[in-house]
Amino acid sequence: RKHPNQETLKIDTRNILFICGGAFVGLERIIESRVSQHPLGFGADVRGREEKNLVETYRELHPDDLIKFGMIPEFVGRLPIHVPLHDLTREDLERIIWEPKNSVIKQYQHFLRMDDVELIFEDAAITAIADLATRRKTGARGIRSIVENLMLDLMFELPSLEGKKKVVITREVIEKSEKPEIQVVKKSA
Repeated sequence: RKHPNQETLKIDTRNILFICGGAFVGLERIIESRVSQHPLGFGADVRGREEKNLVETYRELHPDDLIKFGMIPEFVGRLPIHVPLHDLTREDLERIIWEPKNSVIKQYQHFLRMDDVELIFEDAAITAIADLATRRKTGARGIRSIVENLMLDLMFELPSLEGKKKVVITREVIEKSEKPEIQVVKKSA
């Protein structure tokens, strides 16, 4: 129900496929506490948290781990298949930045085209954005915030300039927080 006064509807979930996705922060600790062996001594394989492979850890997932994580048993019973996802590579992030029809860069190019601005991202700049998202460990969601922070000042500055404009985003703009160069072509009278 959407509203407190609205009638509650019952739904038969036998033929509904549930797909759950997310980070599930802390689930890996529950799995590790169940499956880990604590080796000691000179031949022990001791690794820090950064070195652990989460994909291998999530392969050991059992329904009991999800219940300990906080999900109710009736819901966990509707999730018969568990699949871990791999981290995105830099190449994956570059494709996400540029390829989709509604990618964040294409959106900004469209917005700025309305103000007679040609926005160009160099290939090195796209790589720098992907590298920054990888370093921050924000993945594809972090791409939007990186580009938005980059474009914030430009979005206010560009409409006030007369004539056709061209903005080129370079690697230095991303890595060194340099201001992008704005080329203005004045209209002749």
